[in-house]
Amino acid sequence: MPHKDQDSHRLSTSVEDYLERIHELTETKGYARVADIAAALKVAPPSVSAMVQRMARAGLVNYERYRGLTLTATGQATALGIRRRHKILSGFLTAIGVPAVQAEKDVEGLEHHISGIAVEKIEALLPKLRTKATRPNSGRMKIS
Repeated sequence: MPHKDQDSHRLSTSVEDYLERIHELTETKGYARVADIAAALKVAPPSVSAMVQRMARAGLVNYERYRGLTLTATGQATALGIRRRHKILSGFLTAIGVPAVQAEKDVEGLEHHISGIAVEKIEALLPKLRTKATRPNSGRMKIS
């Protein structure tokens, strides 16, 4: 996938976290409620309401007070990009031997600060790491 220079237009960490959770909830339930998002992110419902209203003004979610919300086409595309980045980074960390639980914790910190080009380079490297990791007696991969 060609690199898109969106790093200078990246959303805040909070907005990305909200998009991830809303996407997960809508995948399982078809919609997300403020209470569900608050529980998932461990924040107060009034904070979620304020953020969701900001996200609605930005065109990322369809929101009606006291009803469920869904992602707009823009919100959906953005959430899928965030999910993809998360999956790539998680795969990378586990491929280099970071235990899965720790990898997930680390990805939560990394995913909001890594450039799109770095994610693309990691994605290109992953098949080599996975192949190397599955070979018996392959030893450590040399990084030059």
